[in-house]
Amino acid sequence: MLVLDIDTLPVFERDFDGFLEFLNGETSRPVISPKSFALVFNFDLQSLAAAARVHRNTITRAPESEGVQRYLRESVRVVRAAADVSHSIEKAIYWYRNHPIPTFDYKTGQQLISEGRTDDVVTYLQSLRQGFAG
Repeated sequence: MLVLDIDTLPVFERDFDGFLEFLNGETSRPVISPKSFALVFNFDLQSLAAAARVHRNTITRAPESEGVQRYLRESVRVVRAAADVSHSIEKAIYWYRNHPIPTFDYKTGQQLISEGRTDDVVTYLQSLRQGFAG
């Protein structure tokens, strides 16, 4: 069983494949581990359930459910797009959790994904990567 705390997290920098491997946890199934995700993104499981808009027990009892996995995959998608701009997975995660985006009423990427607006966030990040300001 994978037991890590915030002080022993690996540093991913630009290693997106290593990041995905870590998020898979110790499962051989093609899913993202909510526990690994919560550790990397500094979520408690109840907050993760709220962001994914699922019952708090779903995170631990049905971590492979479509609702949980959809939120985790969409979050990873946005972090990848943000990492392509910032050139660092850690910076991208910080941005995802904390950066209020003026174009979207100062909501964070995390809030927008929870609202189902992943495509809007990815489009915004692609415009930044290409040198436009929104």
